[in-house]
Amino acid sequence: MKKRYSDEQIIKAIKEHEAGAKVDDICRNLGISSGTFYNWRSKFAGMEVNEAKRLRELETENNKLKKLLADKLLEVEAMKDVLFKKVVRPADRKQVAKHMIAQHSISERAACKLAGISRTAYRYQARPSNDEALRTRLKALAVEQSAYGYLLLHGLLKAEGLVVNRKRTYRIYTEEGLQVRTKRRKKLQRPRQPMEVPLKVNQRWSMDFVSDQLSSGRRFRVLNVVDDYSREMVGQLVSVSISGRQVARFLGQLTEERGKPNTIICDNGTEFTSKAMFFWSRESTVKLGFIQPGKPTQNAFVESLNGKFRNECLNRHWFRSLEEARVEIDQWRYHYNHVRPHSSLGYLPPVAFAKQAA
Repeated sequence: MKKRYSDEQIIKAIKEHEAGAKVDDICRNLGISSGTFYNWRSKFAGMEVNEAKRLRELETENNKLKKLLADKLLEVEAMKDVLFKKVVRPADRKQVAKHMIAQHSISERAACKLAGISRTAYRYQARPSNDEALRTRLKALAVEQSAYGYLLLHGLLKAEGLVVNRKRTYRIYTEEGLQVRTKRRKKLQRPRQPMEVPLKVNQRWSMDFVSDQLSSGRRFRVLNVVDDYSREMVGQLVSVSISGRQVARFLGQLTEERGKPNTIICDNGTEFTSKAMFFWSRESTVKLGFIQPGKPTQNAFVESLNGKFRNECLNRHWFRSLEEARVEIDQWRYHYNHVRPHSSLGYLPPVAFAKQAA
C-alpha cells in the first residue's frame, strides 16, 4: 500500500513551518502527530523535492551495496577456512556448513550454498523407524472418521504430536489399505448468516486484517479482533506476515485471558479457512462464522473498527521500525478501549460500557 504523504507534501509542510506556521496547526491540517513532523524535519530540512527523492534513492542504493559487500567478504573468509577440508558426502558438506555458521556467523542459506548442500538436507535429522504407536492410532482414527482421507487424518495425528511429515502418514496409510473412494469435490457452500446484534460481552467477536508499510517500504499486517457487543478491541497481532497457525495461536491466548466467545465472524481469507483454524475451532468449541464472499458489510463491526484504526493510528504515524509500530499501536489500543468515547455506546469507552453492562 502506498504511504499517505509524498515527498512533495513533506517538503511543503517543512517549508510552511520555516515560513512561520505553527507545528500544531500543520499537524492538525495534515492529520499527523507532532513526533512524525519532527521526524520529517530531522531528515528533510533544507532540501528541495528533487533532492529528497535523490537522497532516498542514494540511501537505498548505498544500503544494498553495503549489504552485498559485507556478505561477499564474509563468504570469502568462510571459504578460506574450509578449503583444506575434503567434502564429498552430504554428511561432510553438512559439517562444513555447520562450521561456517558457527565460526563466521553467516546465514544458513549462504552456508548451504557455499557448501553445496540443500537446506532440506542440512536440517534433516535421521530417526529410527518406530511406527507401531502411529500405525495403531491411525487405524483407530480411520475407523472413527471413516470419510477422512489421509490428509485430514494426518492433520489429526499432527495435532496430537504423533507425526510431522505427511509422507510418513501416507506410507502407513497405504500399507494398511485405508484408502477411501475418491469422490468428485463439490463446491464448498457455507451457510449464509443474517446480521444479528449480540446481547452480552463475549457472545460474538469479529476479526479482520489491516495492512500498512514502514518508512523503508516494508509491508506489515495487523490482525484486529473486536467484541461486537462492547466494541472493545480484544487484541491486535502485528507482524510482517501472519499465517493461519499464528492466528489460531493468538486466538488461543486471547480466550485464555478473556474467556471464549460463542462465535467469531471473519471473511474467507486463507488464514481463516486454513486447517489450523479448523482444528482450533473444533478443540476450543468456538464456532467460526464466515461471511459471504464479497460482502464485507456482513462483518460491519470490525470493518468500522478498521476505519477508525487507520484514520486515528496508521495515518497519523510514520513508523520507522516494526517495534515502533507495535508500541504506537499498543498505545492506541489502550486509548481506544479505556479513554476514547464511542458514539454507539452512549459515548462511553468500550471498557466502561462493558463494566456498566455487567
